[in-house]
Amino acid sequence: MDESAYKQVLSASIARPCPFERSILSRCADCSKAEKHNVAEREIVACSGEADLMRCNGLYAAFRHSFAFALHRLHADGPLPHGQEMRVQCGGLKGLRFVLDGNAEVDDVNVLVFRAVQTYGDWDSFPHEAIVQWAAANFHPRRGE
Repeated sequence: MDESAYKQVLSASIARPCPFERSILSRCADCSKAEKHNVAEREIVACSGEADLMRCNGLYAAFRHSFAFALHRLHADGPLPHGQEMRVQCGGLKGLRFVLDGNAEVDDVNVLVFRAVQTYGDWDSFPHEAIVQWAAANFHPRRGE
């Protein structure tokens, strides 16, 4: 199946794609709202909750913006190479968890994002600099991750 046909099938079959799909599939994070599906011999992750997905999409967009400078990118939009995407997703989630309570293990992305929103309020109040610094110093994607 060519890539454009795959994307058509994917958009038709998955209503709520998870923004942290790569971190969940690579097992650097887990999520109670994640639903794994197989589409054209590929495993994908969808979200089971609409409000949860909106929170995660907001956090992911904030991570993309925060990590742009650290990834040597002028703009936060557009696709990232796999290693940089892993740094944003895994490094961002682990950094957020570390900043919240000193532990970098992400057992449940949904719970982590909910706690972070309760603690900091809006995305602008998040400690983005501390999260990016933690990720730059402590998260290094492995080959194949």
